[in-house]
Amino acid sequence: MNEFLAPINEMGLPAPIWFLKFFKVLGFILHLCMMNLWYAGMPLAAILSIAGKGDTKRIGQRMVMYMPIIVALGINFGIVPLLFIQTLHYSLYYPTGILIAWPWLSVIVLLMFAYYGVYIYTTQVKNDKITKLGKFSVWVSAVFFILIGFLFANNFSLMVNKAEWLRIYEQTNVAGAVTGLALNLQDASLIPRWLFMIGLSMMTTSIYLVLDSVFFAKKESESYKSSVKKFSVKLYIVGLIWSGITAAWYIFGTFSRDILDTIKTDPLIHGLFIVTGLSALAPLLLMILKKENLTKAAALLLAVLQFIVLTFNALSRQWVQDFSIAKIVDIHREPIVIQWSSMIPFLIIFVIGAAVIFWMLKKIITLKPVK
Repeated sequence: MNEFLAPINEMGLPAPIWFLKFFKVLGFILHLCMMNLWYAGMPLAAILSIAGKGDTKRIGQRMVMYMPIIVALGINFGIVPLLFIQTLHYSLYYPTGILIAWPWLSVIVLLMFAYYGVYIYTTQVKNDKITKLGKFSVWVSAVFFILIGFLFANNFSLMVNKAEWLRIYEQTNVAGAVTGLALNLQDASLIPRWLFMIGLSMMTTSIYLVLDSVFFAKKESESYKSSVKKFSVKLYIVGLIWSGITAAWYIFGTFSRDILDTIKTDPLIHGLFIVTGLSALAPLLLMILKKENLTKAAALLLAVLQFIVLTFNALSRQWVQDFSIAKIVDIHREPIVIQWSSMIPFLIIFVIGAAVIFWMLKKIITLKPVK
């Protein structure tokens, strides 16, 4: 199966491995912050558009108030880890991308329609005139975002499952050329890692609803704000249980023996996984303790704690990916030829971009509240 691996790039990696991994993980964490909100937020808005009543229905409507901005930021943040994984793991990323080419390319089309759906529903919510088209649009967005997540899980689970490459090739090739119509459906890790992200997204979405009620929902009634606090705690608990079950399924049901042995015997890695799991309890405890008196400072602390939860999850996922990839290919075999002509502009643009996004978010916070 080594014939599927791309040959070593004689031009070398354009930056040190630590540099590529750092920005890959950083970009993924920032992407998670936004992606979680549409991944669970849009299905939540769709469900509440039908089943919600009173304050609960309003929670679903407020969920999408700033969704166009959230989706735009999430897409741009998502480009960063995608580019760095292509650079660092090109020998694995491109072969798997070819094997599932058409489903993988369909992500672009699905994202376009999902984005249109977000705009249509958000506009109607803001104008307080939700039509059948709006209700249909929110469901299209919800389903398409979930499907996009499923396709991403397909690609990145296949990338570290080299044993499936030959099987997919043999089943889909025509005269030696693959059709690109396959999916990694026989991978045992596919479903639990996909479902885990849904649970994690529920937790992040619950924190967002709290932030929205504290900072932006100034015109909403006290009854609404009280409902948000209760609803957010329940949603976080559901997400916590969901992610806990799927994480256990993913780890103990699909990890190879050598990965499990390393987690058990390596104190640093063992500690990382324990802290990753326990960190998810901190936001819940703070929400419960501050349920009656949730100040702006407490809401910001909630956001920081959830950011830490996402950070530990990203670090744990990175370690598992590194361990799995190391069994297939040694990335340290790659020559490193630092390309300052591209690294320096990237760093400058990254800093400028981060400053612009910070300025934009600051302006959003100071805007007059949406009715």
